[in-house]
Amino acid sequence: MKGTSRWPSPRGGFTLIELLVVIAIIAVLIGLLVPAVQKVREAANRMKCSNNLKQIGIGLHSFHDVNNGMPFGGLSDAPPLGSGGGWGSAWTVWLLPHIEQDSLFKRFTFTGSSGWGGASATNNLNASSNVRMNTYQCPSSPINDASPRTFAGSNISRNHYVGVSGAINGLIPGYTETRFFTNSGAASCCSGGIAGGGGVLMPGRQVRMAEITDGTSNVMVVSEQNDFLTTQNGSKVAWGAGLLHGWQIGWHGTTAPNGGNAGDARTFQMTTIRYAINRKTGWTNAPGNCGAQGVCDNIGTNIPLNSAHSGGVNAVMADGSVRFLSDSTTLSNLAMLATRDDGRPLP
Repeated sequence: MKGTSRWPSPRGGFTLIELLVVIAIIAVLIGLLVPAVQKVREAANRMKCSNNLKQIGIGLHSFHDVNNGMPFGGLSDAPPLGSGGGWGSAWTVWLLPHIEQDSLFKRFTFTGSSGWGGASATNNLNASSNVRMNTYQCPSSPINDASPRTFAGSNISRNHYVGVSGAINGLIPGYTETRFFTNSGAASCCSGGIAGGGGVLMPGRQVRMAEITDGTSNVMVVSEQNDFLTTQNGSKVAWGAGLLHGWQIGWHGTTAPNGGNAGDARTFQMTTIRYAINRKTGWTNAPGNCGAQGVCDNIGTNIPLNSAHSGGVNAVMADGSVRFLSDSTTLSNLAMLATRDDGRPLP
């Protein structure tokens, strides 16, 4: 027929090369997008972590207003805060009524029953089992929520934030620190390391605001311990003052650090500055070395401040403000931030 083509017109479509180009462009876009999404997510997590510390700071001030002093960093269940002795509670427990957790606090007993006051069967089973302590959890942390050794109860939350008890002697130029407990005995467990008493949240004693003579904006009270450390054989370990037994247990005595040997210098929920921020690698293989390094599984009193945030850790100061302390903070400056009355000006 006149005017009619004998050959069909070609169908439209993509060639193989065109498809490959499109796929490559999509891959590039995804490669650009994923880091941006991760940065946004981490920024949100870091803000949430900062808000948690802000709430803790407000709670500490509220506690001080009511009790004329900061909470004990940790104390045996002994009068006037309990009876029976043994391992007592930490600041994380005493702070509960001041962070909108009064109903949980009223379920606790402080009798030292079974010799494990802050983590006794009664408190774990009846009060803390399956209770997620969101205020004590940093969403950036890669460490799971539940502590591995609870002794009683189940699904006991870890604590990602650590009270600062002070710093070891020798870190602040021209200043001698004499307030510490030490035990260089057992390597793997139950000596702790060096427990300081020059900070704000210390074992066996309450500190009043008036004693923070360096200025409340120059002294940190709580910071972070919530990322993995890496041992010499490459193993990742979840070591932290509030990670092994959970968020409750504190200290087994009623005496503040005084230059002596504590016998057992473990201070749960507390740390004494000895190492730089985010020093995460090169530690003695599990279970670590409590006696010589103060860094171990059960538990090191000198485990470094650490977090999964890029470049540093959050810290709440004694005035309630929250600062981000960078990895570049010198050890001497970090020790000054941890000490309430060293009298040295911060650079």
